[in-house]
Amino acid sequence: MPHVLLIEDDASVRDGMELVLRRHGYGVETAATGEQALALLAGERGARVELAVLDLMLPGMDGFEVCRRIRARTATLPVIMLTARGDDRDIVTGLEAGADDYVVKPVTAPVLEARIRAALRRAEPYPRQGPDAQALDADRTDHAGLVIDRAGLTVTKHGAAVPLPPTELRVLLELSASPGRVLTREQLLASVWDHTFLGDSRLVDAAVGRLRAKIEDVPARPRYVQTVRGFGYRFGPL
Repeated sequence: MPHVLLIEDDASVRDGMELVLRRHGYGVETAATGEQALALLAGERGARVELAVLDLMLPGMDGFEVCRRIRARTATLPVIMLTARGDDRDIVTGLEAGADDYVVKPVTAPVLEARIRAALRRAEPYPRQGPDAQALDADRTDHAGLVIDRAGLTVTKHGAAVPLPPTELRVLLELSASPGRVLTREQLLASVWDHTFLGDSRLVDAAVGRLRAKIEDVPARPRYVQTVRGFGYRFGPL
């Protein structure tokens, strides 16, 4: 039974979402503030949390800072942020802070549950694809110092480990599977975020931005994950 940490200061919203999630078979931990959430994650109860649903508008420490601190602590915990306004600036800032996805409140139970299921699937081991997948997964490929181990799901750069959250790792694996091939944002949304719901291209752009910050020498002049203006992204290196 997956365990979800629900971080929401509005008691009525929090209780309603908790009830819905429990009815769908999830274990639920709750926190009314960012400080409570971080303390819970640092304790014994935090060890079983597999995903966080995080409201951006929290009293005290806001959701942006909570997300940054979660990401500083762990690269692997999926974070879905909740925003009441649907403000573009809030969404972009939240994604840049490390959130994997977002939903705008008020959110219906089916939408929230679908997003949670999709985020948990992204955190699962990367599936093998194609007739040569077994041979491909057995190899470590070196791309001008960036070594991608598709079997071990690890990335190193010049010998140093590069820890990547599941979403960023999947973007890199998708792009590097066919170096030089351009993938559109829609293709990446379908393969990485799950084609069962309509996605937002900002999810792709934010994940690519976070990925570049970790693997590129100069993120503004990327060698590995290159933008093909008007189309999407391709994997180099140049």
